[in-house]
Amino acid sequence: AQLVEIGGGLVQTGDSLTLSCEAAGLAFSRCGMVWFRPRPGRERVFVAAIIRSGETHYAPSAKERFTISRDDAKATVDLQMNSLKPEDTAVYYCAATKVSGSYYYTTDGPWYDAWGQGTQVTVSS
Repeated sequence: AQLVEIGGGLVQTGDSLTLSCEAAGLAFSRCGMVWFRPRPGRERVFVAAIIRSGETHYAPSAKERFTISRDDAKATVDLQMNSLKPEDTAVYYCAATKVSGSYYYTTDGPWYDAWGQGTQVTVSS
């Protein structure tokens, strides 16, 4: 299984950016897809998730600014990020899991079947 993130870059505060994660070699439509980013003192923290049904979950920092969506036909998951802030600066990773349950979608752990290599987002002030 392989996940490839694209779309990162350098933007200014208040700008928008869309990240995309392209999947190959896994049963994409059966997976919950999640975006993570590292935080100081923590390896990776949950940003947003979209499960098989299309239901979405967001971290408080992402709610109302970020939108996660998926296209099962293309095996892609996007993260639309609006009103970006300097504290959004991070490497963003997508991950896939077939495990169900909001705890698993919102927590880093060994239940993920695949991780991408990450894409850097830098927001200048």
